[in-house]
Amino acid sequence: MNLAPLDALWVYLSASPLLHLLLTLVAFLLATAINRLARGASMAHPVLVSIALIIGFLWLTDTDYPTYFEGAQFIHFLLGPATVALAVPLFDHLDRVKQMLWPLLTACCVGIVTAVTTTLGLALALGAHTQVALSLAPKSVTSPIAMGIAEKLGGIPSLTAGLVLLTGTLGCVVGPVVMRLAGARDDTVKGFTMGLSAHGIGTAFCFSSVSTLAGAFAGMSMGLTGLLTAFIVPPIVGLFGF
Repeated sequence: MNLAPLDALWVYLSASPLLHLLLTLVAFLLATAINRLARGASMAHPVLVSIALIIGFLWLTDTDYPTYFEGAQFIHFLLGPATVALAVPLFDHLDRVKQMLWPLLTACCVGIVTAVTTTLGLALALGAHTQVALSLAPKSVTSPIAMGIAEKLGGIPSLTAGLVLLTGTLGCVVGPVVMRLAGARDDTVKGFTMGLSAHGIGTAFCFSSVSTLAGAFAGMSMGLTGLLTAFIVPPIVGLFGF
């Protein structure tokens, strides 16, 4: 069997940045189908499965990340508009937001303080290096904000990005179980909790697996957490002596 045409096709595709744009889209479509087959199981979250599929492809084809990102940057660019678009479903529930504003702000601040103090406390207890501890501190907010905070604190932004991804994935796996055990039934509470603890991945989970209401409040929680964390984390880090 003559494989020369296939080899020539692969050489052409691998030289085009659009290959990795197509790869990203196909991986997500496959991941979404797998998630449906798994009946929405948290461990089969589309984001998690997509990452596994893309990493596997890059490993098999010996493709480095900068080459992949050259094509995937088109999707990366859309991250900003997509985040802003989260305000649309939130606007539909504006009256409910006004009614719950102060309780939500209080819960957000308490959640941030709890997440940062427990993280730093455990890191110190386990003997983590200072840079690692500082990289862990902002792990519960969305990647761009977390990486910026880590850089200002003296942490390692790339390590923080990986920790943010891990936090969001674990949040989608553990969060629904904890809320079920706690008897949480209100989609507002579910969404706000997932946005606070699992940022963007938790928000996507709420839109796809809970409801639009939960997704709207998850998006609001993610934004508030990112904003407030930038002000709350530095004083807490100072209290720990970093």
